[in-house]
Amino acid sequence: MELKTAIHLIANGIPKATGKQVWADLGAGRGLFSRALASRLPEGSTIHAVDKDTRSLDAIVLPGNGIILRKIAADFSTLEFPTEKFDGILMANSLHYVAASGALLERLKGFLRASGRMIVVEYDTNSSNRWIPYPVSYQSLQELARPAFTSIQKMGDTGSVFGSGRIYSALLTV
Repeated sequence: MELKTAIHLIANGIPKATGKQVWADLGAGRGLFSRALASRLPEGSTIHAVDKDTRSLDAIVLPGNGIILRKIAADFSTLEFPTEKFDGILMANSLHYVAASGALLERLKGFLRASGRMIVVEYDTNSSNRWIPYPVSYQSLQELARPAFTSIQKMGDTGSVFGSGRIYSALLTV
């Protein structure tokens, strides 16, 4: 996926604010969506990029636009964050690695501010394979997130480079 496509998928989920924001990118990988997020946040904002793979984290470099990047080598599904609350949590192509994704969404809600939001980017499929062990289609996401979030809204979609499927983005708000 190209950076411009990643930006397009998440742009409408990031509030237009002038003040600093604090976000977590869970399952950040090599940082494609961290870079997309950084392109939309106000100067002085912070992104906590979380991934188990330290080599992937090492590869993340943000443009020099005044965004603070904190790299955390950890399993996002069990990580306990500090007492600081997030303005937003981004999960791009990472929720499908968690068997108990509904429980994870409920737990992650507790790390959000009262006005917080979560952006989910996932393959719109219910068919598992070795790369998508626990698929979360948009329809499944609505069912999984409904107990924790008051609004689940599809923001966009794009074609997947892997097969003929689609990738969607959704905004979850508390």
